[in-house]
Amino acid sequence: MDMIYNSPSYCVVEFKDPEGLVGGFEIMDKLSRREIYIGGELARHFRSDVQQLIQSEPSEEDVDEFLRRFEGLMHQPMVMH
Repeated sequence: MDMIYNSPSYCVVEFKDPEGLVGGFEIMDKLSRREIYIGGELARHFRSDVQQLIQSEPSEEDVDEFLRRFEGLMHQPMVMH
């Protein structure tokens, strides 16, 4: 598990399978206290989109704007354990 992004609004954690390949991502909206876990094909697309975004040397606002696209899918409340 690696935190790959952390801003005042969002946090993204990457999970890898035992072979070290991407298993999925947890995207957390800190302001609404909601999260989503994406895996499989959606995780591969997310990783590809993030790599393209990074190449453009985005600002924090650009990355937050990108992550905002997932807000409608975030139904799971964030809980501390």
